[in-house]
Amino acid sequence: MHQGVLLVFLTLLPVRVFAGEQKGVHVKTYSEPVSFDWKNHIHRSRLAGLQVLEGDHLVLITDCPRRIGDDLETLPEIFDEAVNVWADHYGIPLSVVSDWKVCGCLIVDREQFREAGLLPDAIPDFTNGYCDHYRFWFVDQSNPAYRRHLLLHEGVHAFTTTLLSLNTPTWYTEGIAEWLATHRLATGVPQFQHTPVPVTPEDVEQLGRIEMIRRLRQVAEAPSLDEVFAMKPTLHGTIRSYASAWAAVAFLAGHPRYREAFAATEKKPLDRSFTRRMISQPGWDAFTARRDFDAFTADLDYGFDPVRMAIDWSRSRRLPTNGGSTTVKASQGWQTTGWRMEAGRRYLLRASGRCRVGQLEQENDVLELESTADGISVDWYRGRPVGRLLVAQWDESPASGKRPSFQILGEGADVTFTAASDGPLFLKINNHPVSLPQSHGHLAIKVGSEAESLLRR
Repeated sequence: MHQGVLLVFLTLLPVRVFAGEQKGVHVKTYSEPVSFDWKNHIHRSRLAGLQVLEGDHLVLITDCPRRIGDDLETLPEIFDEAVNVWADHYGIPLSVVSDWKVCGCLIVDREQFREAGLLPDAIPDFTNGYCDHYRFWFVDQSNPAYRRHLLLHEGVHAFTTTLLSLNTPTWYTEGIAEWLATHRLATGVPQFQHTPVPVTPEDVEQLGRIEMIRRLRQVAEAPSLDEVFAMKPTLHGTIRSYASAWAAVAFLAGHPRYREAFAATEKKPLDRSFTRRMISQPGWDAFTARRDFDAFTADLDYGFDPVRMAIDWSRSRRLPTNGGSTTVKASQGWQTTGWRMEAGRRYLLRASGRCRVGQLEQENDVLELESTADGISVDWYRGRPVGRLLVAQWDESPASGKRPSFQILGEGADVTFTAASDGPLFLKINNHPVSLPQSHGHLAIKVGSEAESLLRR
């Protein structure tokens, strides 16, 4: 695929785990780093005219020509910083990883590496990357950010395979590599910052995971959580499979209902029973998890916060005959009103008040953006003005054949809508997920049946 497009296919083959490695392994029992003949590799590399860059945890060998802006010399340091994050995620003491080191080959011409004895014939042909324990290979990319992601993705495979004897289902093996590799560089001196869900597209140029999930939703091809769990290992993966695996890990690691179960499962052997043990954790509800994952992929975007976007699915009560009142917060995603609507019945909704929906930087000043339920015209999100009140119900079986999602029944300050199902009514103030931390306040809401005169006064 042409390198100029946003979505670049990432083909990373499953790492190989030697038979018997997984027996009796617990996350607190780490594999001892093995010795590796670095001097021989470095000697071969220099004889072949290859460039060698070395850090505390990485020997990087490459035939990339030096180009302005490539910043190849920063990769070992960034890798070292990432290793500290990975160790912290798994609760591995830094003393355990202090002597851990891997060899990565950044390749332009494969034949040059084969002739130097650095790319064994036993390594299968790969499109973009392949990892075999303490060694991995990845193909050069035109985009430095995407090249770093490939380096770190393969680095996670090396880390988990050698230190944790990882042999998990495909969705976790690839999903955790994607999740732990997703990052941005801090301004100034390049510094690795783990960003499980990227804040801006500029931080992850050419990665395209969020865009792919959005595209899959639009064309009715987005996988369910069960389908992700059932993902099979393949010789050549696709951006769909890696985006789906990343989304599942991002969802489970961040959502307040599942992050404890996910973390608890990671503290046990990382073996083929991973999924079964996770869904057997106390309090796990399969139906709710499936619905939460569908809601997650439907609204997933840059700056998405699983806590702010978590949805209360608790049982609703019947709307009183004289209507009801509630509020909707500007700083959260979909919020239940707590009222159950009757399918086919018409209702009236009125919203009042103002709330802050973000900030706008102007030279040396910050302008607070305020909105009523009708929204503001200076900013739009997903085809609607930011700040506009959205009224919806959850649709478990859309007629379009797409994955379940919220069905918008109406929008704005004064809404007349017909309930689509016997179920709860949800509200949300339309906004970019990344703007929710800067949003504040609420709108006051009144709802009644169309025949009720209370809202007409």
